[in-house]
Order: sequence, then structure tokens, then C-alpha cells
Amino acid sequence: MNDAQINDLTMISLLSDVTAAGRAALEKRCRWRHYDPHELIIDRQSTSQDIFFIAEGKVRIVNYSMSGREVAFDDIGVGAHFGELAAIDGEPRSANVVALEETTVAIMSPSVFREMLIEYPQVALSIMVRMASIIRTSTERIMDLSTLGANNRVYAELLRLAKSDARDDNTAIIKPIPIHGDIASRVSTTRETVARVLSSLSRNQLVHRKNGALIILDMERLSDMVEKFQTE
Repeated sequence: MNDAQINDLTMISLLSDVTAAGRAALEKRCRWRHYDPHELIIDRQSTSQDIFFIAEGKVRIVNYSMSGREVAFDDIGVGAHFGELAAIDGEPRSANVVALEETTVAIMSPSVFREMLIEYPQVALSIMVRMASIIRTSTERIMDLSTLGANNRVYAELLRLAKSDARDDNTAIIKPIPIHGDIASRVSTTRETVARVLSSLSRNQLVHRKNGALIILDMERLSDMVEKFQTE
């Protein structure tokens, strides 16, 4: 690992509007820590209120049901941040966060975080925009769970994953190919159901695997399939 990259907030998207001097000052007020793959970064039972910035690596935001079933919310990587809810309101953590690979984070105390929001209003606005996005996504997932069967929830999740790389020709690419268990945990179903749905979509020429990617061949048709069941 390159030590020159560890104590560097340059890649953090939340701080993109902060001057180089401002970022350098913030770097000195952070603690820096490395996590191994599968290591717990935030325990939902923790009373900590720090905010974390990912300088290297990738993490998963996840909770577990009473029976121990995993419910994954999101995977985020370099440039992202997490833990802001507790840093803002002082309430307990809302989820666990686990390192998916070798990960280095900058850890900022809630007091420094609040000072930063006051000093840099554009950062505060970015936080609000991110929270609005989280609320919208959560609303969509609640609607999916309330109105769709398991198969259609898988369709809806594929559409969400494909949005960031949708093409003008009505196709989209999801790369790398999502793991069946990861999709299952997001839409509250089983790996077997996800595998069965993807096989069916492949037979119907709606998806295709190529070069480590899952290609959605007809985004409109897949979207129509979801909307059909939402309106029934």
C-alpha cells in the first residue's frame, strides 16, 4: 500500500469544493485507520458518532434480521463517506459497515464535522443532497417490498444497478456481474430465486453475460415488466 495515498482527502467527493489548503487542514484533524477484508468498521450497537471517508478500498452498509439474515443496503468505494447520521443527530448508528477489501478511512469526530459544515456551506448542501437520494431510494425499496413479488423485486434491483451505465441504445451494463447473494439480501429473497430470475431473463434475451459484465439488452422492456406488476 502506498503511504502517500493514505492521509489524503483529495478523492473524497463530499470535499470537492473545499480548497486544497482547507482539505490539508482537515486531514490533520482526522484519524486514519486501515481495515482488512470482512473487518467490522462500524457496529450498529456502537455509541460512536464519527464520520468516515474512504481513501482506499470498498465497504458494505448492512444490517441483520433477528434470525441473522443479512440485509445489504449499499456498497460504496473510494471517495465516498458514511456515518454522517450519527455525526449530525447524536443518535445511535443505523447500520453496520464492513470492509469488503483492504480499506483505509479517514475518521473525523462529530465536533470537527459540524465545524466543517458551518465553515463550508457547500459541504452541508452536498450532505442534504445525499440524504435526499437515500430517502428516495429507501422509498422505492419500501414500495417494491409492498407491491412486488420476489421475481419483480429482482428486476427492479437490476434496473437500479444499471442506471449509472445506461446507454442511448436502450441497453445498460452492470460491472462487475452482481453476486446472487448480494442481490438477494437487498430485495429480501433467496440466492436460488435470483439465479432462477437471471436464467429466465437470459433465455428471454433480456440480459447477457460478457467480459465479466451483465448487459441489460432492453431496459424499457424490463422497466415495463416492473411497472406492470406495480399497477396491478
